[in-house]
Amino acid sequence: MDIADFFDTFFEEAEELLADMEQHLLELDVDDPDSEQLNAIFRAAHSIKGGAGTFGFSVLQKTTHIFENLLDHARKGELTLRADLVDTFLEAKDIMHEQLDAYRNEEEPNQEAYERICQTLQQIALEEIGKTLDAPAAAPAPQKSAPAEDDKEPSAAASSSEHTLKVALLNVGDKDRGLLVEELEQLGDIQSQSGDEKRYEVTLKGGVSADDIEAVMCFIIEPEQIEITTLAAEEAASATEPATPVLSAPAEPSASEEKPAAPVAEKAHASKSSASSKPGKAAPKKAAAESSSIRVSVDKVDQIINLVGELIITQSMLDQTVSDLGDQSVGNSSLQNGMSLLQRNARDLQEAVMSIRMIPMEFVFSRFPRVVRDTAGKLGKEIELITEGKSTELDKSLVERITDPLTHLVRNSLDHGVEMPDERAALGKPRTGKLVLSARHQGGNILIEVRDDGAGMDRDRLLAKARENGLNVSDTMSDEDVFQLIFAPGFSTAKEVTDVSGRGVGMDVVKRNIQGMGGRVEIQSKKGEGTNTRIVLPLTLAILDGMSIKVGKETFILPLSTVLESLQPAKGDMYAMAGDDVVLKVRDEYLPVIAIHEVLDVENAITDPTKSIAVIVQGEGRRYAMLVDELIGQQQVVVKNLEDNYRKVPGVSAATILGDGSVALILDITGLHRLSRAKKEAGKAANQPYLSYYKEAEPS
Repeated sequence: MDIADFFDTFFEEAEELLADMEQHLLELDVDDPDSEQLNAIFRAAHSIKGGAGTFGFSVLQKTTHIFENLLDHARKGELTLRADLVDTFLEAKDIMHEQLDAYRNEEEPNQEAYERICQTLQQIALEEIGKTLDAPAAAPAPQKSAPAEDDKEPSAAASSSEHTLKVALLNVGDKDRGLLVEELEQLGDIQSQSGDEKRYEVTLKGGVSADDIEAVMCFIIEPEQIEITTLAAEEAASATEPATPVLSAPAEPSASEEKPAAPVAEKAHASKSSASSKPGKAAPKKAAAESSSIRVSVDKVDQIINLVGELIITQSMLDQTVSDLGDQSVGNSSLQNGMSLLQRNARDLQEAVMSIRMIPMEFVFSRFPRVVRDTAGKLGKEIELITEGKSTELDKSLVERITDPLTHLVRNSLDHGVEMPDERAALGKPRTGKLVLSARHQGGNILIEVRDDGAGMDRDRLLAKARENGLNVSDTMSDEDVFQLIFAPGFSTAKEVTDVSGRGVGMDVVKRNIQGMGGRVEIQSKKGEGTNTRIVLPLTLAILDGMSIKVGKETFILPLSTVLESLQPAKGDMYAMAGDDVVLKVRDEYLPVIAIHEVLDVENAITDPTKSIAVIVQGEGRRYAMLVDELIGQQQVVVKNLEDNYRKVPGVSAATILGDGSVALILDITGLHRLSRAKKEAGKAANQPYLSYYKEAEPS
């Protein structure tokens, strides 16, 4: 096996360690630092350094080593922390992340950035503790400096630069064991090796520490599969002989041998060294731990989801076949029971498989403490970030796509929403503004909110800016429509352009991206009190619950999450408005009417609206009345992307395969409304039959 096979594992785990490091740095109280947090930051740097050295990533190894030395002084209390030092540590973490990405892309890291951060860390060490941080040698793992020999015994001095370690590998397969032994050869001279898959012992002579060996090995196997102890001089000598490994305790050492006999491992494994004579006890526990989780490629999960989708389609076909049999299937109870069981199991399987792709929103929210800290620092504002509902889960594909829109919304709230500290104090508000990120489930959707307690939106200012930009607005527009103006391309109310905002780009992309995910953006704001930007997304894009409708001979699917109710329109409730618009009055609310057969040119459909069915749906925060011929019923459908297989179709978000094998289009509510407006503007006389039918019912 090639060591390159483990590159991906190293990259993933190093990425997680860097994320943990950033989180601990952001949470660190510089006035009263938590020793556990400092130790966690140090351990993360130490593990990355060990792995980087093993895989030959020398620039990352050297950067992390210098950073690790400085962290060591901090956790020992020799370096007094300040906010500016934490900022420098965060910058070092960013550069290490860039170096990791460079190695992932098989490129050389930026040498200028490497030299700059190393010089900065060295300068901090000189100014704060009066020491120079030693840079590591080219070897995979650095050697610890030997103590002065005038105050140490000769054997102790020698052991600090070169010693003999016994490395026991527990429950490691042949392939992994061969790779690990090869790595140990790079770290020192192997004196002997023997054992079996249950316990394999390697005697290693060299200057590398037990901690560094552990940091390297833990990128390949679990920490519980390694035991490292330092051998006394007599044991080290006998280990060179090709005999069975010595498992019993050595004889009482002489005075000159007492210090080398002390274990080197400083972590939990130090306590395990006494159990090395009982190797059988560790095996059962490790076997249970190993099976607790596995790393699986997302492509494999997607393949399983696609197969489950095909299974659901097949189940729908069988349902259709049984339905077509009619009375013939009524007497066959075993067939009916079998179909019910298949339907229940198919749904359970789908939910179980989809849960594999579900990721907690904490994965997204964890990125924002740094964004808020950096942005607030640039703006000179004091911000408290509060996150709610971090355990709420969302499909992985949506998690990856929602991060950028959320970043834009957060930066927009910090720049345009929250006031400067002095301004807040003058208004009687706390100097520190609040920014809340929350997530929760709502029906078949996930609701993500970005709330601030800032100045809120100024309706008059937005309208004035919209007129200045040539947008078609009026003073009678609802507040919700006025607030939606911020998503217009090129729209910005910033008085000057900064590196945070003011260029009029970003918010339009936010809305477009969220709509591309099948979601919508809603804004609620009150002047002087704050703004709440709400994102509503489907939980997943792979499978959804839909309402089957019929128009003419065509079957369409409406996402069930958008359907509010259905009713039979009455002649007295429909009105013709100016501009060829028709509205339906539903409980004192006038809803735009969308006739699907006209918008999508469906033939042989019902044209008398009083004989059709009005389905009340909601899209982008607005309600519409969609006229259909018939409601077929609710069903679970597998979403098939049209753009990948054909092209983008206006008014249609995707397609699915029905139980009879035919293709049904999944309708896009807001897209249909835009298409209806476009047809009227193009002079295609949409809604003309309704206009002539209800002219006398026009409201006064």
